[in-house]
Order: sequence, then structure tokens, then C-alpha cells
Amino acid sequence: MNKVVVLSHPLIDHKMALIRDKNTSTKSFRENVGEIGALITYEITKDLETIDIIVETPIQKTVAKQLKKSLVIVPILRAGLGMVNGIHDMIPSAKIGHVGLYRDETTLEPVTYYAKFPEDIIDGVVIVVDPMLATGGSATAAIKELKQRGAKDVRFVGLVGCPEGVARLQKDHPDVPIFLAAMDEKLNEKGYIVPGLGDCGDRLFGTK
Repeated sequence: MNKVVVLSHPLIDHKMALIRDKNTSTKSFRENVGEIGALITYEITKDLETIDIIVETPIQKTVAKQLKKSLVIVPILRAGLGMVNGIHDMIPSAKIGHVGLYRDETTLEPVTYYAKFPEDIIDGVVIVVDPMLATGGSATAAIKELKQRGAKDVRFVGLVGCPEGVARLQKDHPDVPIFLAAMDEKLNEKGYIVPGLGDCGDRLFGTK
């Protein structure tokens, strides 16, 4: 079964309090979501493989380390976009793909309407980003799309999760580790995480 890591860090907790607050402005919400993304990056990448290389310092040649695999950030549209810049600031060499999903009104299952990924997904580390792991349907569908195109090393990164979403993702993709800034209580009857932070996409982009 895949591991679930709920990060515990004072700066993340502080910024999570800000984005949970319904009175936080769109500007502040967007900034803090990006900053949490940057802070999370240290945890999600700490086990990446490295290789030794020879570099020449101003003093002499020495052995240094660099990442073995390329990294690809894949936000689930549209809310996932809010975390991309923060993660990319920490890994500026990472490439970025995108996947868009909508819910079929009849089956209630997610349907892919857009998917474009760099070739690096096949041999690289893919970081799937979506702030809310609610029902788990979108995350499951996005990861399935990536695997069908050859991705093998996939990690899911979110801000807030709940037991229902985690269980769905673990069931459908037991090989994918899950990284969250917070684990909340449950889903309500409308499919929102409780206590959550509302509709992340609307709060990021000032829509309703």
C-alpha cells in the first residue's frame, strides 16, 4: 500500500491557517498556496536518487551530486495551477504537463478533456498536483492517464485530504505515494472536505 505523508511544519501550519480563513483575499490566498507548494517540495523530493559527477570549484575538482532523473510537474486543472509556481521555483529544471478533467453528469465519473505531457514522464519523476484530495476521482483519473502514456514513478501532492479521497487513491493506485499539508475530517453531502478551505479554484482565481 502506498505511503501517506501528512507534513508537520510550523510554517506550513501557519500558512494553512491563512488559506482556511474565509476572509483571506484572493491575492493572499494565491500567494500562500504557492508558498505552501514550495515548502512541501522539500519533503516530496528528499528520497530522489542522485548520481556523482565531477565539478571544478575555484579551488579544485571535486565530486558532487545531481539528480538522476528529470522531474515533471503535472497540475490537475484548474486548481492545481496554484501550487505549480511554488514547486517550480524549487525545481526550475522541472518540465510541466497539464491534465484537465470534468465530471460526466450521468456517470459522475471524471472525463479527460485535455492532456499534454513532456516525454520526460516515461523515465522521470512525475509530481501530480491538486490542492484538494476529496473524492479521489480526479486524482485517480489523472494518474491513470499518465500511466497509460508510460509514466512509472508518480507522486501525488495536495494541500488538504480526507479519508475518503485517500482510500480511493490508495485502492486505485497503491504504488503512488500521497503527500498532504493536512488531513481533514470527512466529505460532506456536497462533496466538500470538512473543515476544508472551500472551492480552491474559485478562491485562487476570484470566481464563484
